[in-house]
Amino acid sequence: MTTLKAVRGTRDLLPPETALWNRIEATARAVFARYNFGEIRTPIFEDTGLFARSVGEETDIVSKEMYTWEDRARAQSEKPQSLTLRPENTAGVVRAYIEHKLGETGQLQKLYYIGPQFRRERPQKGRYRQFSQIGAEVIGPPSAGSESPLRDAEVLEMLATLLDELGITGWTLEINSVGSSADRARYNEVLRAALIPVAAQMCGDCQRRAVTNPLRVLDCKVAEDQAIIDALPKIADSLDGESKDHFAAVTAALDKAEVPYTRNYRLVRGLDYYTRTTFEFTHGGLGAQNALLGGGRYDGLSEAIGGPKAPGIGFAMGEDRLVLTLLAQESAVPQVLADAYIAPLCDEKKPDVLVLVSATALFLARELRRQGLRVELGDGSFRLKKSFEAGNRTARHIVILGEDELESGILTVKDFASGIQTKVPRAELAAFLSQPSGEPAGDSTS
Repeated sequence: MTTLKAVRGTRDLLPPETALWNRIEATARAVFARYNFGEIRTPIFEDTGLFARSVGEETDIVSKEMYTWEDRARAQSEKPQSLTLRPENTAGVVRAYIEHKLGETGQLQKLYYIGPQFRRERPQKGRYRQFSQIGAEVIGPPSAGSESPLRDAEVLEMLATLLDELGITGWTLEINSVGSSADRARYNEVLRAALIPVAAQMCGDCQRRAVTNPLRVLDCKVAEDQAIIDALPKIADSLDGESKDHFAAVTAALDKAEVPYTRNYRLVRGLDYYTRTTFEFTHGGLGAQNALLGGGRYDGLSEAIGGPKAPGIGFAMGEDRLVLTLLAQESAVPQVLADAYIAPLCDEKKPDVLVLVSATALFLARELRRQGLRVELGDGSFRLKKSFEAGNRTARHIVILGEDELESGILTVKDFASGIQTKVPRAELAAFLSQPSGEPAGDSTS
């Protein structure tokens, strides 16, 4: 029989690494709360048309990478609906904004999400076909200030704060402006004309994009094409005065908030809905694929999928990239140890007493867990040596619960780090185990 394995491009996340994922998500939730963001949870699959109309039919995501299928029709007269696992979450958030008429509140909507996305990409380090993203969107009617460059700067300042609080050092913020939709259209024509004499010298994807979507040429990572791309016209030269003023206001706010950045004239991002500010946070520890997270402004996305005018700005960060970066800095995933390993011990020749000791151990574990302690419960069939070995692998302390301890109410506790063994009254056990150093609170021996 063939052994079943996880599907290519997916993987299992196991302890202790999942503790690092939880730490990242908890930190993100805490930071978002301070900036007054609320959580949104959208379905993991949507109507395929949502992504075709928002992300762009000529993007690699829509043309090559989506997981799409036809749902069975409910009746013979119905046409099957085309559904797609979400390759990104911004389109779904904007769809929810429109569907639930959030714009009618007249308020800015500040929404964040944490969850899986799906793209059929070539699996590589830090890039999977099912991957988890943390993202946020600020969207609302123009009357709520959704077009303000201050919104852009605040999002970027929030991200700098989040990376700092996660303990990620050495990050770089790259920003650019891709202008309004009119600026983009003008630049696309300038770029198309500039590519005519050089496209034949470039990779196959660039040759195709030079005709269908010239802006995507700037995303090319093929080394041999970089000199050609560097010589192409810059989008900054196609921006109108309003777009230039918007970008200048963003950078001025970042300067005042002391958020460091560099301008990357080639930064256009990979999705068609972006306008004006685009950005990426990168990190040298990730190698060639060095992006930690990215995002930008999307002032026309709501209208593109049938909604009201609702300018917005957002970002998404791949959790795998954050985990890789933290592991590179910390060298290893720290093991999470329980506060206590409770070892019920008794002579096997006294089965009735052994049952009572084991049952009491479970009740003691329940008491300690209810007081917020992390507890591992040993097996009543283990002998003393095996209990100590198991406890040393999983916990900071071992708590011996034998016949003597059951009668006296005084428990024997050993701190594995210091080697100190202490007699602790049961009523004081939780307080003792809560001490970071495990300093003796009673009669102790080493």
